[in-house]
Amino acid sequence: MLNKKRLLTPGPTPLPEEARLALARDMIHHRKQEFQNIMLAVQEKARVLFGTREPVLPLACSGTGAMTAAVYSLFKPGDPVLVVNSGKFGERWVEIAKSRGLDTDNLELPWGEYVSPEVAAERLNKKSYKGILVQVCETSTGAILPVKEIGEIKGSALLVADGISAVGVSPCPMDKWRIDCLLTGSQKGLMLPPGLALLALSQKAWKTAGDIEPGCFYFNLPKERKALEKGQTSFTTPVNLIVGLKASLDLIGDPSRIYRKQWALTALVRRGAAAAGLELFIHKNYAWGVTSIKMPKGVDGQKILKIAETRFGVYMAGGQDRLKGKIVRLGHMGWVDWSDCLAGLFALTEALREESGFIAEPGWSVAALEAYEKALREGCP
Repeated sequence: MLNKKRLLTPGPTPLPEEARLALARDMIHHRKQEFQNIMLAVQEKARVLFGTREPVLPLACSGTGAMTAAVYSLFKPGDPVLVVNSGKFGERWVEIAKSRGLDTDNLELPWGEYVSPEVAAERLNKKSYKGILVQVCETSTGAILPVKEIGEIKGSALLVADGISAVGVSPCPMDKWRIDCLLTGSQKGLMLPPGLALLALSQKAWKTAGDIEPGCFYFNLPKERKALEKGQTSFTTPVNLIVGLKASLDLIGDPSRIYRKQWALTALVRRGAAAAGLELFIHKNYAWGVTSIKMPKGVDGQKILKIAETRFGVYMAGGQDRLKGKIVRLGHMGWVDWSDCLAGLFALTEALREESGFIAEPGWSVAALEAYEKALREGCP
């Protein structure tokens, strides 16, 4: 009999008790002073998490909604933009940009391949772009992209970064990295249910947004900023998600503590998988919140996921599109600890044994814990 279910997907993630209790509070009105006080308190902590002096806008939508809001607020039809595309969510930037009618150049690489700053610089030197659209973490592959380095070479272009799987997981300080728009969703590092997005703009991006006719009635960022100054949103606010966000941000506190934990969990999962005899999909520049593990030849990852769920109560994610069945993505972001990660690796190795006869190398769990403890002692890179 299963003792508990473990959600180890790269979103949604498990919720801490503090957030769950906050979400269960009685409803309050989004135009009254009680809620305004909560919203203003959230602002202070959200700015710290984003690493910015600018306001952080809450939007009642998914992370894709925030991506859409950024494109439709910062660029007008015909504007040239460069999309750094090495996965499913790089493709999403392309789709959103084209829906806005932008002159979209697609810097496309094989999924999981590292986008070197040199290659990005070469493309940027060929054309005067209005914007660069990129992921901080490409969730579909488990890779980190060189957003900091792109910020150093972006020139006059606005750097728009999807931090949906990075904010609250790994460092992406907006102002320091010269990011002009950083956005995230509630269901990952923020440890909340889906349905809320956060977005911040640089001063330069705010000026651009003020000069452009809004491309969407709902996503009007200058209007949202004016509402936020009063502790409100332009339209009906997801009140309980904001209340839950305050609880999560209170729990996070100093972001450096979360980064240290996430780095240690990453070390645990990667070392444990390798020690067990499994091959990692990303070998360098890897994410801190999700690890992609290749399936042995002839093994369908979808079957492995099903066994892990039904036999062990462990829920992980598979590959998307061209990677479907080829990788398993073990999420270790949100309210997850070392024991959850060990349980995930155990479920994965046992499911592989049942399906294909795979035998994990002995001592993998000891190696995983040693890597975890070492990473905690030494701290983040």
